[in-house]
Amino acid sequence: MHSSTSHHNPASRRGEDCQTWLDLPETAGESRNQVHLSKAAGAGAPAELAHRFAALELFRSDFPVLGQAVNGNPLIYFDNAATTQKPFAVIHAIERYYSKDNANVHRGIHELSNRASAAYEAARARAAQFLNAGSASEIVFTRSTTEAINLVAQSWGMANIGAGDAILLTEMEHHSNIVPWQLLAKRVGARLVYLPVTGMDGLLDLSRLDDLLVPPVKLFAFTHISNTLGTINPVADLCAKARKRGITTLVDAAQSAGHMPIDVQEIGCDFLACSGHKLCGPTGTGLLYGRQELLEAMPPWQAGGDMISSVDFFESSWNIVPHKFEAGTPHIAGAIGLHAAFDYLDRVNRTLIFEHDRFLGELAYERLSGVSGIKILGPQKGRAGLVSFLFDDVHAHDLVTIMDRFGVALRGGHHCNQPLMRKLGIISTVRASFYFYNTATEVERFIDCLKESLKIFSGA
Repeated sequence: MHSSTSHHNPASRRGEDCQTWLDLPETAGESRNQVHLSKAAGAGAPAELAHRFAALELFRSDFPVLGQAVNGNPLIYFDNAATTQKPFAVIHAIERYYSKDNANVHRGIHELSNRASAAYEAARARAAQFLNAGSASEIVFTRSTTEAINLVAQSWGMANIGAGDAILLTEMEHHSNIVPWQLLAKRVGARLVYLPVTGMDGLLDLSRLDDLLVPPVKLFAFTHISNTLGTINPVADLCAKARKRGITTLVDAAQSAGHMPIDVQEIGCDFLACSGHKLCGPTGTGLLYGRQELLEAMPPWQAGGDMISSVDFFESSWNIVPHKFEAGTPHIAGAIGLHAAFDYLDRVNRTLIFEHDRFLGELAYERLSGVSGIKILGPQKGRAGLVSFLFDDVHAHDLVTIMDRFGVALRGGHHCNQPLMRKLGIISTVRASFYFYNTATEVERFIDCLKESLKIFSGA
């Protein structure tokens, strides 16, 4: 098993405070993660959760990236909101396709093509199961969450939103759930309306929702989990309110689909978009869930092979859904790898992943609150497994660069949330984002290394 301590080299120490996490004694029947879940979290982690979370550490050895040292220190990968690491199960699934079944799909009658087509469509069926869609035909493969949202904007949006209409968003949206709607609004003469964020606590001002969720609003698009604030929005309630008013909904699940069970029927959304690479799947993969009747009524948004039923010199007819939205040769290997990722996450247990990631988010918030000069964005309780913060006049890029010397991988910048940052009067933040293969021990080391890094800027 690749553990966070397997590459320890005493000669590589860069400050005793930053390395004290390595000196924890092993306790009979406990891993270091269990020790920290009780010691570091105090009363915040019940014993039964400590044991359940410790079981997740066994999965670390499935991720080859995590076993390496960076700058002489064990890698602590806290950039999971940008992309997650890939387990051997996903890597091997892609390798098997390329070495055994490599062929184009839907276009051949030979054995390799039949096997590739079956595997590709099996991945679609598995995606429908993963999201609890009504059928596989409600799942469109895309390159990313971004492409899925653009598909809705350019297809459904162009057909259903016109001059004088409005699109309701929230102030915490990622650029990918703002810019496509800006482009659409300019094309058709619609306007954008925003549900406010209350402030640094990172909550939506739901007291304003009833006043905003009215005609001429045709679409309400919002994130499930904020990639900067860590806020978990009440998506089912938001969808229910919109549905009562006849307003179409789109949920950006980029930060939630890999961290908790997702049930699109329970949420009650019309569309939901997510990315494969943020849930242990390959890069260049994404999903759009759309209600069957909406997809059937939508025009194609890209043209080419496979999305057609028949082509003449002057007219064409379209394939059935979801194929009419998948022009050209798709990312076959990516879909097969994504299938493996779905299987893997369900084997780990998505409910446990959610509990674990939320615990690490709250633990990090608590520890950061004790560091002088640190300002933290988002709610303290009930947050997702990420935390963004800033330190006085130190730019996030500078702090992240120093932390990288300790082997801690973080993200620094505006996180594609420039409108939110401007509203809060912030230029950039440092973001630490967690996944089930991270540990409370790593959070403690992160805090120790952060304190050492801040000494550099303070001249101590």
